[in-house]
Amino acid sequence: MSPQTDYFEPADPGEGPENLARIDSAAVLGVQAVPVEVEVNVTGSKDDKFQPSIVGLPDAAVRESLDRVTTALLNSGLSSPTDSRWLVNLAPADLRKEGPSFDLPIALATLSALGELTQSQLTGCLAVGELALSGNVRRVRGVLPIALQAKEMGIQKLFVPEDCAEEAAVVEEVSVYPVTHIRDVVDFLRGEKELTPCKMDVEGLFAHYQTYPLDFEDVKGQEGARRALEVAVAGGHNILMIGSPGTGKSMIAKRIPTILPPLTLAESLEATKIHSIAGTLPPHQALVAQRAFRSPHHTVSDAGLLGGGTHPMPGEVSLAHHGVLFLDELPEFARNVLEVMRQPLEDGQVTIARASATVTFPSSMMLVAAMNPCPCGYYGDPKKECHCTPQQIQRYRNKVSGPLLDRIDIHIDVPAVQYEELTSLGKGESSADIRCRVIRTRKVQELRFQENPRVHCNADMGTRELNEFCRLDAQGHQMLRMAMDELALSARAFDRILKVSRTLADLEESESIQPQHLAEAIQYRSFDRQGWT
Repeated sequence: MSPQTDYFEPADPGEGPENLARIDSAAVLGVQAVPVEVEVNVTGSKDDKFQPSIVGLPDAAVRESLDRVTTALLNSGLSSPTDSRWLVNLAPADLRKEGPSFDLPIALATLSALGELTQSQLTGCLAVGELALSGNVRRVRGVLPIALQAKEMGIQKLFVPEDCAEEAAVVEEVSVYPVTHIRDVVDFLRGEKELTPCKMDVEGLFAHYQTYPLDFEDVKGQEGARRALEVAVAGGHNILMIGSPGTGKSMIAKRIPTILPPLTLAESLEATKIHSIAGTLPPHQALVAQRAFRSPHHTVSDAGLLGGGTHPMPGEVSLAHHGVLFLDELPEFARNVLEVMRQPLEDGQVTIARASATVTFPSSMMLVAAMNPCPCGYYGDPKKECHCTPQQIQRYRNKVSGPLLDRIDIHIDVPAVQYEELTSLGKGESSADIRCRVIRTRKVQELRFQENPRVHCNADMGTRELNEFCRLDAQGHQMLRMAMDELALSARAFDRILKVSRTLADLEESESIQPQHLAEAIQYRSFDRQGWT
């Protein structure tokens, strides 16, 4: 931004010339914030009528700011632009302004225009916040990306609602001042009150959130499913669990975050920005310090899953960024809702186009899905009889399209747990032990792909990486050729098998893919092996 300049003289209230003031603020577009300059001009009205006006593409919530600001200033014992022509401009004028976050900067610039504050006191400040009619400052969305933008702009003082202060304070080199009332800011700028900048111990925060109430040691039996999930997490692969009701699919899925590698600070900031924009970050929580686990109901709409709306907001796939998206009862989701999953699964991001703007939300997540083998849930069960007709079973399975299944690397059967396993007093392997192997395997992949910032784990590999790191010997080629012919696998399924094989080799610290790795990867294509597509 260009250097800020006071290009007007302080007005004499008795003469009635125009008073002009400005302050910095910001608007959120996608997961980024963009600078917004709030300009206020107050001119004496000849007919003593109050003429408020706001320009700069404001939405309804922003237009209503004038009423909130006027009442808040009066109830706070501050000057209000009554009997005046009050013009507010939000620049740039071609950017749509949304939400109530401009209340506080409009109020501060108005006070400067009325002579209660000086323009120099507002220079180097950025403010966001919704005003209550009493003058209290309420929390708003998107404070973290706004704080990052403030740092880029070289802002010295950032005024935010008290409930959002911890969120903004994770950004270093910006003094974040939490405020509960507009008088806090006014008295501070006048030098009549002290405000203490909010500070955050990011490392201590991460340490606090590294404990989970769930653990894989609580899972009885299901050794095959546990193994498949370890492989999936180690390589970042999507996984589908198929089994009758009550076999533990949901129980297992909820424990996946406990074996994922801890979030890095960069990943945490990305995830926190999304939750901040969506308004799902709890008050006084500075960061998303744990991997997300999102489990939308099967009645979710495509906009709820992918994101959207008149003013685009992130959906469940973005809220699960760097975490787990769990779709239980997969065939019960509407077909059009499942089909929109293709882009985020391939690209790791969601692009939403609207007439006013096109926004992109990141959606690099691990998809975990679960389903029954048939409508009644007991097809293939050794103890309970299935009452579904072949047509019903086929219609049920066809709700999940072949192209979507191709994008899921691992299909695993989850059988019923035997009585002896349920009543066993012994505990399974703990999440901490599994996580150690996962972290070790992920480090192997980080080293392998360190020259390619686009690829972070085996699941991200493209054709070039597959050709370089997934070479097979003669026996491996023969085995995979037979599987392709017998199972009629697609080219995408071929790639998925190679990626999973590479992960299995990494888990065993093997430089090359061995036949046993390839055989196990082929076994993780249950749908293909059973002719379900």
